[in-house]
Amino acid sequence: MIIGILKEPVGESRVALLPDSVKNLISWGVSVLVEYGAGAKSYSPDPLYQEAGAEMKSRLEILQASDMVLAINPPSLEEVGRMKPEAVFLGQFNALFNQEFTQYLIQNQRTAFSMELVPRTTRAQSMDVLSSMATVIGYKAVLMAANLLPRFFPMFMTAAGSISPARVLILGAGVAGLQAIATSRRLGATVFAFDVRAAAKEEVLSLGAKFVEVEGAKEDKGAGGYAVEQDEDFLNRQKEAIHEQASKSDIIITTAQIPGRKAPLLVEERTVLAMKPGSVIIDLAASSGGNCALTQPAQTVEVNGVRVVGVDNLAGTLPQDASKMYGKNYLNFLKLIIKDGQLNLNFEDDIVAGTCVCHQGEAVSPRIAQLINT
Repeated sequence: MIIGILKEPVGESRVALLPDSVKNLISWGVSVLVEYGAGAKSYSPDPLYQEAGAEMKSRLEILQASDMVLAINPPSLEEVGRMKPEAVFLGQFNALFNQEFTQYLIQNQRTAFSMELVPRTTRAQSMDVLSSMATVIGYKAVLMAANLLPRFFPMFMTAAGSISPARVLILGAGVAGLQAIATSRRLGATVFAFDVRAAAKEEVLSLGAKFVEVEGAKEDKGAGGYAVEQDEDFLNRQKEAIHEQASKSDIIITTAQIPGRKAPLLVEERTVLAMKPGSVIIDLAASSGGNCALTQPAQTVEVNGVRVVGVDNLAGTLPQDASKMYGKNYLNFLKLIIKDGQLNLNFEDDIVAGTCVCHQGEAVSPRIAQLINT
């Protein structure tokens, strides 16, 4: 079996597998081809891949020769057409949003796995790229905010007087939000956090933050740990609670997303206008519509002295550790579908089936099947 690793497009610094992960993969009895320069932006030059046992090839050679192609971002539709008909693609292409790519794969009877579909179960935690990258994103979002904020994070007692600590509001206490809370606390800020899930309260308090509670939220045990859409009454009370806290905050970091849907609007324009000049909003949900009404994807907008940052691929700003974590997630998943150096697709396994976008022209993941049939 031949596995090919593609170089990511311009603007992406990560790579699907670092040399150490490639060495592990080769020990399973597979051959690995790596596109020239694939790991350069992750500080893993071609010689390191060669030392690990991989062969360096051109992109076209990899597409035409590989039984499985690994990447983070998907190749173009034209490039998919150059792959062997039976070849498997493994990446993270946001299959629920990138419907053109998903439909192309199904119509052309391709087999593809998209790692953001990995079920949020205990057994699948070691394969959960969303959680891994959320750790990176939550950490880096706080550092970005600290760089933009025109004042200190911690409290200082100086000869020139006392400096009060920055006040940070985290919206969404999932993996990214909890990492943002922990990092903000390490930097000395006073932290408040909000989440519609009651289970998040204990985790927030354990990290030393204060929980902003709005009663009456709907929860769904079948949502895999994600938040679910709320009714209008709750949303109105939520907006008022957030508005009250936000107007007193120096920094807001928003992380709330609902898989397959537009991100919920949590920070209204009136809330931004009520914040102090110099305040910063880091919107980690910018790619799915944004949690802030004024967010522009991959742009920084300043309104009334408040900067609203629409984050784009923040995980790529820490390419070494992000790639290391990503590669470990990939290897753990590949253990389920590779046996004795050969592809072995067992769709009786809930993780394999849940992550598989399509196989031989049929949607396999229940979430993709539901999307196709609606």
